[in-house]
Amino acid sequence: MKLAIVADTHLPRGARRLPEECMRRLADADLILHGGDFSTVAVLRELERFAPVVGVLGNNDDAGLAELLPQRRVVEVEGVRVGMVHDAGRRTGRNARLLRLFPDCHAIVYAHSHIAEVTREGDVWILNPGSPTERRRAPARSMLQAVVAESFPSRPELVTFSS
Repeated sequence: MKLAIVADTHLPRGARRLPEECMRRLADADLILHGGDFSTVAVLRELERFAPVVGVLGNNDDAGLAELLPQRRVVEVEGVRVGMVHDAGRRTGRNARLLRLFPDCHAIVYAHSHIAEVTREGDVWILNPGSPTERRRAPARSMLQAVVAESFPSRPELVTFSS
């Protein structure tokens, strides 16, 4: 199963939109995991046109999303447990906190910082897709892709967008 992992889309805002390459990869996915900060229910619905979406509530999401999405969740994808939360707190001790928050998960997706991360803590992938629309302090706008087949057998792919 192909996963597209995104977060911090913050749409709509001005002329901002998802990069064409991001939309192509979303359309190619079997499932989209969104780490929060969609902004509106309309953005969630737009992403659902590409593939089914599993998401969590972000700190900039509207009341309509608060009715639909949990602040954190565990989703099982073909036997692989993925923990999800938007804000994992300050950098110091973050990975240890995430591991405590989501025991028995194979991967943990978090967001909020807009800075992509693909690291391994023991047998667990710690993943932040960054943002496909708003770079902030990150070197580039980004998302992640992963293939699930009984586990995350290889490193999830960081996809960056230059324009």
